[in-house]
Amino acid sequence: MENEKYLHTDLTKKIIRAAYDVSDELGFGFLESVYEKALELILIEQGHHVIRQAEIPVYFRYEKIGDFRADLIVDGKVIIELKAGKQLHAIHEAQILNYLRATKIEIGLLFNFGEKLEFKRKIFTNDRKNLKIKW
Repeated sequence: MENEKYLHTDLTKKIIRAAYDVSDELGFGFLESVYEKALELILIEQGHHVIRQAEIPVYFRYEKIGDFRADLIVDGKVIIELKAGKQLHAIHEAQILNYLRATKIEIGLLFNFGEKLEFKRKIFTNDRKNLKIKW
């Protein structure tokens, strides 16, 4: 198996470059939904399959107990969570890690479209990623 550190690096590099393009064109101060739609448009233009506001079911002891909504899922391989605040916080990192825990997807990108774009790449692999979820 591919080394976790390098899992889907080509795809994540393209997504990060697209996020910088969005940031450069729009600047800061918009709602998250504006950056979400702009990033979705660029990624679709590049030929990627993008699901916006994807419902992610959460299971506990094999029972569905709730749902999350991921901002974007790209090519069924990367979950993207967007923020538009002053900075990223630990709670934002926990959010993207929970999305990864709840899905078969192992790579997450967390972006903050603040005065300066910031991002974090998160990896979460485990043996519980055997739920039959289709994106």
